[in-house]
Amino acid sequence: MENQPISIKKSAANYGVVLGAILALMTTLMYVLNPDLFTKWYIGIISFIIIIAMGIVSVAKAKGLLAGIISFKQAFTVYFITVAVGLLISTVVGILIFNIIDPDLAVFLQEKTLAMTAEMLEKFGTPQAAIDEQMAKMAEQNNFSIGSQLKNYVFSLAFMSVIGLLVALIFKTKNPNPLK
Repeated sequence: MENQPISIKKSAANYGVVLGAILALMTTLMYVLNPDLFTKWYIGIISFIIIIAMGIVSVAKAKGLLAGIISFKQAFTVYFITVAVGLLISTVVGILIFNIIDPDLAVFLQEKTLAMTAEMLEKFGTPQAAIDEQMAKMAEQNNFSIGSQLKNYVFSLAFMSVIGLLVALIFKTKNPNPLK
């Protein structure tokens, strides 16, 4: 009975590595094939769906390892480990690409993001003074620095944890034999 929590944690870590590999592969392919994809909104949605799906699959697998009985804490822990490991691997790959391999890409993407934001604000009829102020604020930020990427990791993990709470709530089951 003592080995079961370890086995579900190991399973969660393995799913986290798979998630990290998928996200790292996506990042690498975007870098190699078309760096403009980093600025597309739908890439974020695809990544979001993949992360949640892998977390759910990991919890379902853990529930199977525990003979269909999983507590809220166990379900959340499995989800959290999977997402934390996956996002960490993805963050490390992002840091490598944008800070070591090709720092010029970060500059290019920052400029492209500024241009896209200005264009969107103009379409919404935002006054030029407000656009200029927003552009000045955004120009001061380096979204691809190591610190920014690590901060993004923490915020992403916190957001995904809220979803993990919902997933754990859905998957939890009561033990029909609480003494065992």
